[in-house]
Amino acid sequence: VKMDAPHLPEPCAEKRVRIIGSELVESYTVYIIEVNVGDHSWTVKHRYSDFHELHEKLTVEKKIDKHLLPPKKIIGKNSKSLVEKRQKELEVYLQTLLNRFPVSTPKVLSNFLLFHLYEINGIAAALAEELFHKGEQLLAAGEVFLLRPLQLYAVTQQLKLAKPTCANGDAKADLGHILDFTCRLKYLKIPGMKAAVGTSNIEEQRLPFDLSIFKSLLQIEISDCDAGQIKGLPSLKPTLATLSIHLSASSMKEILVPEASEFAQWEPEGVDTDCPVTAIIPTWKMLTTLDMSRNFIRCIDESVKLIPEVEFLDLSYNELSLVENLQHLYNLVHLDLSFNKLTVLEAVHTKLGNIKTLNLSGNQLETLSGLSKLYSLVNLDLSSNRLAQLDEIKNIGTLPCLEKLSLADNPMCIIPDYRTKVLAQFCDRASEVCLNGTTTTEKELDTVEVLKAIQKAKEAKDRMANNDKKILTPVDSTFTQRCYDVYNSACDIIPQVGFPCCCEEEWKPWTANLSNLFVPPSLLSFTTTNQEFINQLTAHINQANREESTPIPCKTTSLEDTDQGSPQSGDGYFEMTIDDTNEIMGCSSSSTIQEKMPDDVKKESAIDNVKMVLWSLCISVGEGLSQRPSCLVATDSSLVVFHTRSEEPASTLEELMENLETDLVVPYTNIETFQFDIPEVCFSLKVKSRNTRWFFFSNAQSLKEMHSCIVPNVDQTNEQVLNSSNTQVFIRQFLNSWDFEESEGSVKGGHLIHFLDLGSSTSDKNVANNSQFPKNSATLDVLSQIGLFESGQNQTSNPMILFLTSRHLCILMVDFVTVASRDPSEASTMRSCSKVIRIPLSFTLLDPKQCCSCRAVSNSRRFYDEHVVELMAGHECLTVVFALPQDKFTFLREFTQLRSNLREIKTIALQRTKKGHLKVHSCPTPATATERIPTSSIPQEVPRPHLTLSLLYPAKSLIQKLMEDNQCPSHLSLSSSLLLISSLKGDQLVHFFHDNIAEMENEELKHILWTSVLFYRSPDVETSACVLLSTKAIYFILDDTASSLTNQSSEQKMYFTFGHKDTDFLFSFCFTLKLKDLQSVNVGLFDQYFRVVGPSADQIISCLTRDGYGTHRFLQQLMMVLSLLEKVPSPEPSELDFYSQFGNKSTGKMENYELVHSSKVKFVYPSEEEIGDLTFIVAERKTPQPPSHSFNILLYVLVFQVHVVPGQTAQNQTVLQPKTLILTSTDVFLLDEDHISYPLPEFAKEPPQRDKYRLTDAQRIRDLDRVLMGYQTYPQALTLVFDDVPGPDLLCHLTMDHFAESGRDRTQGVGGDMGEVHWCIFVPGADSRERLISLLARQWETLCSRELPVELTG
Repeated sequence: VKMDAPHLPEPCAEKRVRIIGSELVESYTVYIIEVNVGDHSWTVKHRYSDFHELHEKLTVEKKIDKHLLPPKKIIGKNSKSLVEKRQKELEVYLQTLLNRFPVSTPKVLSNFLLFHLYEINGIAAALAEELFHKGEQLLAAGEVFLLRPLQLYAVTQQLKLAKPTCANGDAKADLGHILDFTCRLKYLKIPGMKAAVGTSNIEEQRLPFDLSIFKSLLQIEISDCDAGQIKGLPSLKPTLATLSIHLSASSMKEILVPEASEFAQWEPEGVDTDCPVTAIIPTWKMLTTLDMSRNFIRCIDESVKLIPEVEFLDLSYNELSLVENLQHLYNLVHLDLSFNKLTVLEAVHTKLGNIKTLNLSGNQLETLSGLSKLYSLVNLDLSSNRLAQLDEIKNIGTLPCLEKLSLADNPMCIIPDYRTKVLAQFCDRASEVCLNGTTTTEKELDTVEVLKAIQKAKEAKDRMANNDKKILTPVDSTFTQRCYDVYNSACDIIPQVGFPCCCEEEWKPWTANLSNLFVPPSLLSFTTTNQEFINQLTAHINQANREESTPIPCKTTSLEDTDQGSPQSGDGYFEMTIDDTNEIMGCSSSSTIQEKMPDDVKKESAIDNVKMVLWSLCISVGEGLSQRPSCLVATDSSLVVFHTRSEEPASTLEELMENLETDLVVPYTNIETFQFDIPEVCFSLKVKSRNTRWFFFSNAQSLKEMHSCIVPNVDQTNEQVLNSSNTQVFIRQFLNSWDFEESEGSVKGGHLIHFLDLGSSTSDKNVANNSQFPKNSATLDVLSQIGLFESGQNQTSNPMILFLTSRHLCILMVDFVTVASRDPSEASTMRSCSKVIRIPLSFTLLDPKQCCSCRAVSNSRRFYDEHVVELMAGHECLTVVFALPQDKFTFLREFTQLRSNLREIKTIALQRTKKGHLKVHSCPTPATATERIPTSSIPQEVPRPHLTLSLLYPAKSLIQKLMEDNQCPSHLSLSSSLLLISSLKGDQLVHFFHDNIAEMENEELKHILWTSVLFYRSPDVETSACVLLSTKAIYFILDDTASSLTNQSSEQKMYFTFGHKDTDFLFSFCFTLKLKDLQSVNVGLFDQYFRVVGPSADQIISCLTRDGYGTHRFLQQLMMVLSLLEKVPSPEPSELDFYSQFGNKSTGKMENYELVHSSKVKFVYPSEEEIGDLTFIVAERKTPQPPSHSFNILLYVLVFQVHVVPGQTAQNQTVLQPKTLILTSTDVFLLDEDHISYPLPEFAKEPPQRDKYRLTDAQRIRDLDRVLMGYQTYPQALTLVFDDVPGPDLLCHLTMDHFAESGRDRTQGVGGDMGEVHWCIFVPGADSRERLISLLARQWETLCSRELPVELTG
């Protein structure tokens, strides 16, 4: 690199020195020395004693004349005349010394005049000496090394000289030490400064320096330098991964393409262009992080074409006003544009395709319209902008992967409850969004649900108004789609208007019949927060009271006497029907009600104010059982119960008030009991002198508030009895003590539900005959067991309450009629009138066929989406209707979370399409001919982990690797589901994993292993498994034999016996071990197997790969994944220096055959003691004498012994029995080995019942007659044929039971003759098979002095 600096001194520039003055410090004089080297000058201060000390050293080292230095003076040493005279003499002394040594200044003189700080020879020599002593330690430590621009300038100037690298004769100051160090240095920091250096006139910003001497740099940080003085930066392209430039550049081009100053037209290499170019510039191939924050950059220029691999880009604290040219950065994941001058963003998605973290804080943004299509965005910082309108959040509310959002210090933050209003824009994803660093609370989520209900009500009204226009609008579909659904939305063909939705026809009879069984979500918006509703309600109540001529001790309409409108008159389920009166509150006279009122009571004149409103589902028990949605209103003096007359939910306040009817008005003094019957789920009301009892169901918080509002006003004669303080204690009283010992933890739920019997429908043949719904579910085992339906005519069950525990789905069946007839004060009433049925969560999953693929919107479709869940308990199909709004979504969220936390084997359903592609178990059914829906579309009610685009569309190299891993060994027996998995190719593997297996956020499939597995709980059952390693967990997809591995009772195991004949679905079993629960990994001898150990006995699994290469690859991938799990780089700005994040690499350490990984997981390898124990066991069996020192184990391999079953056909004539084969220098042994129990887990209280090794057979190598290879007995098996002449010393300690089984097989096998023993051995691993043959042949040749006969068969 050519460097011109005419204004700077040459290394051989004249050195001049003069003493420009002196000053008195305490009692001595200090002389001020000015040193000039070329154009550079600086000052040094010394007293006379310093000169004297220098002179003595020079007289010794350089033989300087002793009388050259002016002599000491004792008297009058500080007198002015003496000081001036000595000043001239000392100046002459110093100049004489400099003239004496014109080329190489002695070190003591150099240090005296501060040459090591300001003069290039001295600077270079000092640096070389420092690196001579510390260079190796600095390189080994891998820490950041700091070099100032002046030091780099000195080295650069030295290299331009035609002189030896060690001019002054001091080997320690050789320039070679610097060059050796810079060639190997990896982390460099160059801090410049604006002011002059020290006492000199040297300005570092004017000193050019060359970076081409650095050959291995990974990271460099430069600050306070001028871009023009940095030379040789492009020479770092081959290695540099992280580049940071601060306070140094006015454009990106002068840093990334300094060559642009010489070449007007340039293009990056590898780009085809028709334009004339003068230069092809190499790209920064290794650069992944570029930090150019705190510079003076005004635009993002075309120089970014040269950094295509950059993932982290920081351009904060610059002067940018536009976002441009970033489309060239295909790999960009994290972008920081904070504290710039951005005012508007337009179509940013065209430039930031795969962005995950975007920091836009400290700008001047007023709108977010340009961010609406950043579908991969996870973290977004918009703090300190000018965002004032909440509607702007709609632009980012549809982003499917957004998890962290910051809006602090924006004008919108002063809006009351702005947090909940912002979160409401995210609809169903509100709970997943962390706003301003604070996790969303349950209270906020409740408020969000109310806001959503209000919004849906408005949308419903708008849709009804638009129905005449035939406009189909999907409702909230984009809010809950996983991120790739948004991309695939272009593939959707919206159903034509002429084709009706299948589900609309199927559910139409149910919507009408079930209107009394659920509370419409739109009603939730009419609460005490809606002041207009409260005002009208108060006015209606008081107006009705004033119109009456008497006060109202107890006013009610008939709930049981009128059933003209009931769709099922007289069956006891729909008796609570609409009263056949013309009353409209506030619009007509209440003549019907007046007829039912006593005439002897007087009217009260006080105004009744509404204190609280509660929407609930009310079950009333009088002459029969009736149920319908009700509005419970607490006023100052009375309790009022309303219901709505219309079957269609009211969307406006006017509609609601027109359809509101009064069921009950009762003063607090007339209430006999008002108490919780089921904690947090239901309270009941009983009025004096009436037999009817009302049960109200709503959410826990609302019930508690209403209860605390009413109870102080009620004078209960009987003391209120609450069976238990909370739901957990309440449920526990129904269970045996041993049932509750499974650490059930907190009980969730308490949802009021009804079961639908779809098979008995007679109102619409489409429902009964459609294959989407199960037929005759009333006769199925589960339904008949819990007695859901009392008669074949009923399509709905009695109301029940659904609870979730950590391992069970609990159904509480309450006989409300019996409860109502009992005395409310009895504590055991609910216990004696109820029972609980428990279904294991591990056998329960969402019905694979529960979701319609159409997106048309109708009342029936909306009812299904908001209230209906179809479950599969084993092979039973259960259709559940949730009575209360949001209960369904709460249940699905809790159900999914609890099921993912199960530490036991659970069922999974794999959906198979015609193409063989697997779909998620809760996906829609295949679309009809009139509409095409992408196979990846997920129903909005099923909570699935959110994925980023990089996970859904992984690199081709990863897909290729997974395809190579997905090769199932031929000896494994596979069920239908495992066979289907083994046939998946390419992208199908990734989609299968995310749709069917993945349980956590943003986990990526990394490795597939086909192997046999053993569970600690069932050490005798070896089952085939497909092991999937992700970045968060290890998933074991098990063969059908896993049904015998569960620790459930025999009653519960009935759920495992799947009776589905549906070819669209395959059911399998899955066990999940989360990596955060992984404690240790035990690696078997010769890498033949490994065991993963979790915190409990249920989480200990051995994988018998029987293949050292397969084990090695899996463990290698596991260690890599654990490293990622341990430390994920934070996308937010870190307070630490950024080198500390990348420079300190934490690696594991090996102690006593244990590799303690940086994630704290132990990898335990076989110790010498373990191999010694095995050697002792086989040696002891071999001979009674102590084994010789030459006895050792040559090979340990897991094999199968092939047994021929006589009388079978050719295809099924062999049985594989797992064995361990040990090859020593003289013998071959077969053993049964316990692969799962050893080494003992920490919680084991006693040793296992079986020994680790049990010797079953042994032969001497010298007795081997021949080896048969081929396919005749078993493909690729080896048959070892021994002469049956055991020596007197062989196996003399073995008892006969060791040969009980193998003895019968002594003459069986291929060509078995009398006097021969055939061992038919199948070695699964090809490498192990070749190693066994070669070692066996070598030992046989050593013992028998000839080659081993090997014969090929079949």
